[in-house]
Amino acid sequence: MIHIIGGGLAGSEAAWQAASLGVPVVLYEMRPVRPTAVHKTDGLAELVCSNSFRGDKLDNAVGLLKEEMRRLGSLVMRAADVARVPAGAALAVDRDRFSAEVTRAIEEHPLITIRREEVSSIPTVDGPLIIATGPLTSDALSKEIAALVGATHLYFYDAISPIVLAESIDRTRVFRASRWNRNVRAVHEPARQNAGPACGVDDGQGDYLNCPFTAEEYHRFYTELMAAEKTSLHEFDDPKFFEGCLPIEVMASRGVDTLRFGPMKPVGLPDPRTGRDAYAVVQLRQDNLAASHYSLVGFQTQMKWGGQARVLKLIPGLEHAEFVRFGMIHRNTYINGPTVLRDTWQVKYRDDVFFAGQISGVEGYVESAASGLIAGRNAAAVAQGRTPSAPARTTAIGALGYYVSHAEPKHYQPSNITFGIIPPLVREPGGPRVPKQKSERNERLSQRALADLEAWMQSRA
Repeated sequence: MIHIIGGGLAGSEAAWQAASLGVPVVLYEMRPVRPTAVHKTDGLAELVCSNSFRGDKLDNAVGLLKEEMRRLGSLVMRAADVARVPAGAALAVDRDRFSAEVTRAIEEHPLITIRREEVSSIPTVDGPLIIATGPLTSDALSKEIAALVGATHLYFYDAISPIVLAESIDRTRVFRASRWNRNVRAVHEPARQNAGPACGVDDGQGDYLNCPFTAEEYHRFYTELMAAEKTSLHEFDDPKFFEGCLPIEVMASRGVDTLRFGPMKPVGLPDPRTGRDAYAVVQLRQDNLAASHYSLVGFQTQMKWGGQARVLKLIPGLEHAEFVRFGMIHRNTYINGPTVLRDTWQVKYRDDVFFAGQISGVEGYVESAASGLIAGRNAAAVAQGRTPSAPARTTAIGALGYYVSHAEPKHYQPSNITFGIIPPLVREPGGPRVPKQKSERNERLSQRALADLEAWMQSRA
């Protein structure tokens, strides 16, 4: 039997994979017995920071990772595909439906038992143990984990984007478009458009609502943003943020135009009313299937709620916005993967203990689930007396495990999946040249990855 602590993306995926291989699983989830500062439900795999799983095409690394997971029978990807909402070339989901799909599948699996209780110490169990407690691991369990791995935890802060009620958006001031999509239109039909596309179906006119700024509006917004009261991060003298999920205030502090080259970049989003790019743009992404909620894309924030209610209403179209959820900030702890883990996600000196998810030293929803997928499969291998293994580094899922276990430990920071951590193409004697264009190289890398993944799967059959 396998015991898994944590019912997030990684823990749920690990439980599904192990049970699918015929091994009984006990999955511990402390909610609702003990709530957290950011979760709103007791559902498994609840998404809190965003509803986006990022790009879904094979010309980007996270798209490749998702395709590999689909081929490996990922529950998380199956639920994401069912709960999908329009988001251009990205995969975004209805949070509630996604969590419900994962919860239902786990609850109905005959080999999985869910125990709703807090685990405050590392249990002594008969069989493999997977620790997938996520970024909000309790203080008591964190101390036990630190003692287990023999090293002090690293940490960084995560910030969460606000969500607004769709009917409170001023549709006369925004336009619907996806970046670089020529087929755009202003959204002026107030009654029919208030709920967005019916049932989350893309009407072909673009998947984002775009709030365009004039230079004057942008500079006023920037001034008020910088002056707003921020949440105190007094827990540490030197708080760290993950570069891929920076609060807008941190970016703005680097220069007045930083946001215009980041989450507020207007490039590829011409306003159909003028035919020109605005000075800056805030994008709103559909957050549920009913299209009644929209999240502010890339607008993680550490402003206090009163400041958010005031400053965010300076965004054109959000003057009368009603907030379903304000942005917030929370601490994210993780182990120093290279000093602790193998590429199988096992602890180096404990064959029966695995880490998965953000606490293992990965960043991102998809990456967390991918680590759980391999940890679950390898825990099942240990339980069945087989040898654990990892896919080749040439695959996205294998490269992620290799990075976590082999990166430079002194300056280790969690990473999203990128083509940069996958070995580059090398021209074989008599073989085709390595493409010069990045898009062609990425396509070839993806083709190689999927072929190597298939070979690994055949070897494990």
